[in-house]
Amino acid sequence: MALEDAKREVDRAVTGEPRGLAYENAFAGATSFLRRRYTRDLSGYDLAVTGIPFDQSVTNRPGTRFGPRAIREASSLQPYDPPYGWDGYSPLEHLAIADYGDMPFDYAHTPDVPARIEAHVAGILDQGAAAITLGGDHSITLPILRAHAAKHGPLALIQFDAHTDTWPDDDPARIDHGTFCGKAVREGLIDPARSVHVGIRTVVDDNLGIEILDARRVHEDGPAAIAARVRAIVGDAPCYLSFDIDALDPAFAPGTGTPVWGGLSSGQAAILLRDLAGIDLKGGDVVEVSPPYDSAGITAVAGAHVAMELICLWGWTRR
Repeated sequence: MALEDAKREVDRAVTGEPRGLAYENAFAGATSFLRRRYTRDLSGYDLAVTGIPFDQSVTNRPGTRFGPRAIREASSLQPYDPPYGWDGYSPLEHLAIADYGDMPFDYAHTPDVPARIEAHVAGILDQGAAAITLGGDHSITLPILRAHAAKHGPLALIQFDAHTDTWPDDDPARIDHGTFCGKAVREGLIDPARSVHVGIRTVVDDNLGIEILDARRVHEDGPAAIAARVRAIVGDAPCYLSFDIDALDPAFAPGTGTPVWGGLSSGQAAILLRDLAGIDLKGGDVVEVSPPYDSAGITAVAGAHVAMELICLWGWTRR
């Protein structure tokens, strides 16, 4: 059998090497993220992608429990070439990336889920790998931040979102996708002075000292200028990037639970993320992709591209 034929006999999700572009048919095989190998043993791996299929804290439309699966499937078109716009940098060839699978949990014991998420992500970090997480609703970011802050100390937070998620919530037992950021501030997980919200287009009375770069400012100033402002706010601080897919306008991401008009285009988001290259990214997530409301899978496609950009951002300073 010729070498090229042999390559095409491999399903990377099952037997593939940690590094390399993909060769299989995009429409077939196991739907791991970017055709990376499924494994919980991260020896020799730089980064793990994992799914948290939890959506029981939403205020409106559920369905993001199906987000990780849909994002993985949408990612099957991406691993054949280096990502565009990164000056030839090819993270799939330079980084050993694993698909860590989804976190199992008992859906009937919702109060147990945050602690399970924190332990799940800590299990990745304790193996020496970074974690990129596919949600799931935005409540999952709070326990993820707890795991990262335990390892790296307080973080700068870059949050792309239509909502700031800083609404008042003094009950530590509540699980709510609209209050995770406020709790993260009060717990000391993030530094408000080094944190920023991008794409906001809902009202909040007190944003707890976090700067807001709303959607209108992105439209008026342009994504390159906004990226420069984000970099100035974050500086050289260790940071975490959380991308709620509803940061995008519903025209680009209809499959989400709380859509708000006037949001970013996918093109603006791409420029913003790529112009953040050089930040000290410790981890990230893409959340709120809800396949039941996703016309033609376009929201999942956007989510898969965001996750790839997070991988690029993490790997850029480690080339």
